[in-house]
Amino acid sequence: MINFLHTFTPDPIIVAIGPINIYWYGLFIVSGIIAAVLTIFKLSGYYHVSKDAVIDTAFWIIINGIIGARLYHVFLEFPYYLDNPLDVLKLWQGGLAIHGSLIAGGITAWILCRKNNLNFWQLAAISAPGLALAQAIGRWGNYFNQELFGKPTDLPWGIPIETSNRISGFFSYNYFHPTFLYESLGSLLIFAVLILGHKIIIKKGKFENKYYILITLAYLILYSILRFSLEFIRIDKTPELLGLRFPQIISLLIICVSLFFVFKITRNVPKTENPEKKTF
Repeated sequence: MINFLHTFTPDPIIVAIGPINIYWYGLFIVSGIIAAVLTIFKLSGYYHVSKDAVIDTAFWIIINGIIGARLYHVFLEFPYYLDNPLDVLKLWQGGLAIHGSLIAGGITAWILCRKNNLNFWQLAAISAPGLALAQAIGRWGNYFNQELFGKPTDLPWGIPIETSNRISGFFSYNYFHPTFLYESLGSLLIFAVLILGHKIIIKKGKFENKYYILITLAYLILYSILRFSLEFIRIDKTPELLGLRFPQIISLLIICVSLFFVFKITRNVPKTENPEKKTF
């Protein structure tokens, strides 16, 4: 794997059929979505959630999540898209921001759960591992697009980036940090942690909102820590404030708010309480 990444320069196109190009980026995004849906289906069975309800809800969450991810990315790169408005529609070139997906997908899920009388926190907890797995798979699309790479490095797993894809000031370097790989591996670890959390809930029969909320918050905290850390070595342009990149600021806000609710939830549980008989 290390030697492969260090020597291979990827082509973003899998195959060209006449004027139609099929891109690796799209393949990995779709593969991630399928893996997420299958994971949600598997978990929904343990929680006795209707698969029909999952399908109906997941469809709109995916659609609005992609739209939100794109709009958030356009916001971060607004000067570029102001000069190139048609590029807003070119999703195959990359540019889906996870924070935008979380916001749009979360709002969509909340509305649909209220409309269809579903437990929002249960759905969020069931969806969290699938989302982490989708991110782990989808990040490989960035590799084939040669985007979102990190600072120059001499490490044996550094990846070559074509000159046309480099950022001004980095044309004299040969290899760069594969931040896509770091985030992919980190997301896989988060996926494993969340699945473990679900196993504990299912085994002990703790089917209560506070545990669903804790699973959801665990995802938000773990991913935000991962993203905050990786932003120190990413060199793609993004707005900054007080020396921090915009995704770092959002990640810090998510961490602080999530930890506040974790503290509030765990503090309100008496030590002598039997948690299996308490309702949230």
